[in-house]
Amino acid sequence: MILRNCKAGDVRRVEAIGLDPAMKRRLHILGLTEGTDIRVMRKKKCGTMIVKVRGVRYALGRDAAEGIFVEGDK
Repeated sequence: MILRNCKAGDVRRVEAIGLDPAMKRRLHILGLTEGTDIRVMRKKKCGTMIVKVRGVRYALGRDAAEGIFVEGDK
């Protein structure tokens, strides 16, 4: 399942990040790595998502949210 398909309030575990190396490195620096729990705080109509990772909120664009694969139900 991709992160973009999650609803606001969902908590999922990151399985894989399938983005280009530069974006993947940036997300790793921010603490978004495989095995990390991610909470969807808000999902906007334009595709932007506000997520919480390790206690910090981040905004992810549509392309980034489509490249992050998470577990199904938790």
